[in-house]
Amino acid sequence: MMTFAELPDTIPLFPLPGALLLPRARLPLHIFEPRYLQMLEDALKTRQRMIGMIQPRGMPASGGEKRLSAIGCAGRVTAFSETEDGRYMITLTGISRFRLRREVPGFSPYIRAEVTWDGFERDLGRTEQDDGFRREQFLDLLGRYFASEQLATDWGTLKDAEDELLLNSLSMLLPFEPEEKQALLEAPTLSNRRETLVTLIEFALRSGGEEEILQ
Repeated sequence: MMTFAELPDTIPLFPLPGALLLPRARLPLHIFEPRYLQMLEDALKTRQRMIGMIQPRGMPASGGEKRLSAIGCAGRVTAFSETEDGRYMITLTGISRFRLRREVPGFSPYIRAEVTWDGFERDLGRTEQDDGFRREQFLDLLGRYFASEQLATDWGTLKDAEDELLLNSLSMLLPFEPEEKQALLEAPTLSNRRETLVTLIEFALRSGGEEEILQ
């Protein structure tokens, strides 16, 4: 486990709309653009092997560059394989959220930024528990959502998964809008993330004609 003192002050950023990484979760990525291939090669040369996932947001700023969200999550490259045509399949394991301080100017083809990890110390701690989690009611709500969205899943795995793994995996995988994914990322605690997740699912069900069923 990485310590707070080991976190770098500057990291490469991968702005990818709708892609959510959370602490202690794993995110598979397909890297093929030349600038991000260079980013990966550079990251693999460092001791931490860290890449920061962050959401673009709002309207393009001057010069055509999109603004970035204030908060992202950094992950460590824990697995990678190269395809015959030079692309990479990698896995990022979430380490900690960060707050963007400023982009670092330079000649790099990808974005590098100074970040601060202050306020996210709990991300480096143990697996979180959610004492208010009512699993049976939540899974009932989730079942209605999956039916409305015509999604399939392994219900046995969901029923047996630990609270954090279940809630974080759903936050990352369900087809929410980028702004909604950002709200899930910024939730201070696992309980807050579960409440946000429930709100988003209930909103989707109401939009699709279902009634609200879980407070």
